[in-house]
Amino acid sequence: MNLPRDPGLQAERTALSWNRTGLAVLGNALLALREGWHGQHGTVSVLACVMLVAAAAAVFYGAWRRQQLLNCKTPVAVSAQAIATASIISLMACGAVVVHLGVVAARLL
Repeated sequence: MNLPRDPGLQAERTALSWNRTGLAVLGNALLALREGWHGQHGTVSVLACVMLVAAAAAVFYGAWRRQQLLNCKTPVAVSAQAIATASIISLMACGAVVVHLGVVAARLL
């Protein structure tokens, strides 16, 4: 299948944004994991471990996608499964931040 390559850089920027998203989730996961271990909150620790796996998946997908775009072997459009995965990762990151802020606020009160 010979697909035309997109001459713009938006596909490459999107692939790189997967790496940035993964690194942002990784940072939040490490903070949540630290809070879970020090505060002995099991649910926060479990959520943080799940987020670590999600962060690794986002970084690996970004690297794979970028490599595929550079080799011009896949269509430029992102699959619906990748979009759903990104949405789930984003929701998990938001949930971890809310839980983390709740734990910190409870400790301050």
